[in-house]
Amino acid sequence: MIFATLEHILTHISFSIISIVILIQLMNLLVYEIKVLRNSSEKGIIATFLSITGFLVIRWISSGHFPLSNLYESLIFLSWSLSIIHMIPYLGNHKNDLSAITAPSVIFTQGFATSGLSTEMHKPVILVPALKSQWLIMHVSMMLLSYAALLCGSLLSVALIVITFQKRINSFLKNNNFLSLRKSFFFGNIEYLNEKGSVLKKTYFLSFQNFYKYQLIQRLDYWSYRVISLGFTFLTIGILSGAVWANEAWGAYWNWDPKETWSFITWIIFAIYLHTRKNSKLQDQGTNSAFVASIGFILIWICYFGINILGIGFHSYGSFQLLFH
Repeated sequence: MIFATLEHILTHISFSIISIVILIQLMNLLVYEIKVLRNSSEKGIIATFLSITGFLVIRWISSGHFPLSNLYESLIFLSWSLSIIHMIPYLGNHKNDLSAITAPSVIFTQGFATSGLSTEMHKPVILVPALKSQWLIMHVSMMLLSYAALLCGSLLSVALIVITFQKRINSFLKNNNFLSLRKSFFFGNIEYLNEKGSVLKKTYFLSFQNFYKYQLIQRLDYWSYRVISLGFTFLTIGILSGAVWANEAWGAYWNWDPKETWSFITWIIFAIYLHTRKNSKLQDQGTNSAFVASIGFILIWICYFGINILGIGFHSYGSFQLLFH
């Protein structure tokens, strides 16, 4: 009873802290950035990480096994993984460009786990025979860490695509204005000079705005590539450890189970992303590889949730049971 009470307290503490962090980030975004508030939000993520860590440790002690036996525990672990990814730039004294992705992702996953699932799924369950293995920690933790990293990297790529296309649309509109300016030159020098003066006044602002967008695109591409590379490494380790575990449990390294198949497809897509990103030209600004990563974003959700909804294959023990209230 005391373990359940502690788990309940820690989950609500972590959810409350991350909610405050979201409010602080909104204040910095909508009003102006305050250094004290920014530092407080980073410390809030650390406090969230410690709270979730405490929950996982208590659940591990109370259940007698690593807490990855059902959807509720996997979602909590996923939010824990997202908080780790959030802290990577902070610990390296870099500007945290991941916070706009990681903080809402943490509150979404934890909120869905605590409020979207039935209370029956919150209770620890006895492991099915197939999960009673030392490979549980290695395989499932690596897969969830890879999901967290790949989701963050993919969302950064989606943001890169949006900003790049917005920049191109603005450039297209600006070029149209320039053509109309040239047309006015042929009809009258005076009109042209007046228009030219107004354009020159805007030159500094437009160049500064374009430079800021260019820097933002470069940072998004930088972090997207590195986070996806990290997630791809975790995914590779998870698939390989799962193959070894499958051989012990089912007598074959690969059975073309739906979960295995979609994991392999996801691995291929992100391998294509890494290859495309490594060989991309400077003019491309990572947009081609970003499109590949956005496809991978959909595949991750199919692999994580879609197969569980169907409840088929050897991984059917992770299916949605008693999902909603």
